[in-house]
Amino acid sequence: MNPWATGVDEARLAAVQDALPAGTEMRLTTRSGEAAELASEAAGQVDALYVFGGDGTFNEALNGIDASTPLGLIPGGGTSVLPRALGLPRDPLAAAARLAGGSPRRIGLGRVNGHRFGFGAGIGLDAEIVRAVDELGRQPDGRRPGDLWFAWAGVRTISRHRFRLDPVLEVAGYGRAALALVSNCAAYSYAGRLALRVAPEASFEGGLDLVAPVRLRVRDVPRVLREAFTGGQRRQDRYLYVHDTDRLEIVCDRPLPLQADGEDLGDVERAVFEAERDAVTVLV
Repeated sequence: MNPWATGVDEARLAAVQDALPAGTEMRLTTRSGEAAELASEAAGQVDALYVFGGDGTFNEALNGIDASTPLGLIPGGGTSVLPRALGLPRDPLAAAARLAGGSPRRIGLGRVNGHRFGFGAGIGLDAEIVRAVDELGRQPDGRRPGDLWFAWAGVRTISRHRFRLDPVLEVAGYGRAALALVSNCAAYSYAGRLALRVAPEASFEGGLDLVAPVRLRVRDVPRVLREAFTGGQRRQDRYLYVHDTDRLEIVCDRPLPLQADGEDLGDVERAVFEAERDAVTVLV
């Protein structure tokens, strides 16, 4: 359990633990990277590993867990994309109660430069926005900025580009684009209750989907947002789109920000995305 996650506090920690199977041991993370270490230690040694935190904590657990130990993801972050994409309720207590009697499901994961991700990764604008939100810091109670701050960070970030994004990267074998979004499931993120479905055909049972706008202008923003929320059709002259692939290679004209599951992985000039099919067991 990550006590610094947005939706985690002392009362919820106690309530969630009470909802889990009797005898479940609670371990609190104290620093970045510790959830991956705890998951690695627990792999193969426990009946199930439950993770109560946000998307960053879930991502760490995925990078430490083995293929067979069941993983139960309890929403405790501001967005908590992965458990919601798996059909779990947003309320952590309700999710914990369901997971306590949940059934296993095998899902695939993505990898970018060897780092696992559960729902999505990106190069360029969306990773810049993730970095801008991180730079806002946390409130004294540990909470991260909410959706409105995220939207404001997005407007500020694209305004630094003067609302004009030209091709700055090459997707090997497919062409040039202004940014790249790689999805492992239909939900790339959420804005409140609404899912952003940039690749609505992507699934946990398939490979990876790529959606990469060729270029972006200020007049395009309303259309792009509408397509993201509705999962609508995307014209081939406006996007590069790849469905259910096992491997993608992207080469950038200059170092660009990379994010995976909303975690800033630094700047890269080259990124290799790989589908890790049938990778882990989750409880649903």
